[in-house]
Amino acid sequence: MTPLILLPGMMCDARLFRPQIEGMSQRHPLMTMPIGGYDRMELLARAVIAQAPPRFALAGLSMGGILAMEILRQVPERVAGMALMDTNPLAERPEVKERRAPQIAAAEAGNLHRVMRDEMKPNYLTDGPNRTAILDLCMAMAMDLGPGVFINQSKALRDRTDQTKTLRAFNGAALVLCGKDDALCPVERHELMHGLMPQSELVIIEGAGHLPTLEQPEKTTAALSRWLEQV
Repeated sequence: MTPLILLPGMMCDARLFRPQIEGMSQRHPLMTMPIGGYDRMELLARAVIAQAPPRFALAGLSMGGILAMEILRQVPERVAGMALMDTNPLAERPEVKERRAPQIAAAEAGNLHRVMRDEMKPNYLTDGPNRTAILDLCMAMAMDLGPGVFINQSKALRDRTDQTKTLRAFNGAALVLCGKDDALCPVERHELMHGLMPQSELVIIEGAGHLPTLEQPEKTTAALSRWLEQV
């Protein structure tokens, strides 16, 4: 059975996928990888590849999806399947790049908590009964990872390359999934990826924003399970 590597989003760790790990680990070999050790997407990808089994499937959310695309670019022959969730295949827009420098400076000055509270977390979730608990978990993950990871990840995201050619060349089992209310990586980005990979399944999760793994865990796990059956 093909191992699945889970790649979390920016300032998140394996807790982002806790419901999926609990729901799928008895049927599928799962691995999670940290993605904060370098400040270039290419180097982050090489670090994952160095620890990965010979052939594997990738499921990445947000920055984890961006990293999954870079891994696919580097070693397409080793990737058996791709699940891209709440992510973006395009290079970073100039207006987003401009926000990175003051955020990095704030993290360097010891103000990571403020950046996460005021600039990052408000964009994550749609309204729902578990919103406060999920936001508290997001803050806990971010503060556990710390400013060094934030700075590395910010630079890696800022300098990333367009991956549309990478996706167009992939013909393996693919899932493109997002929360319907995702404000950071909207539905049209996922329709673009689905168009680049016509063999993919496009799943839009109602009642979820940027983190459907936590906002709508059962629906997300079900979609991932269907995809894995094809890998």
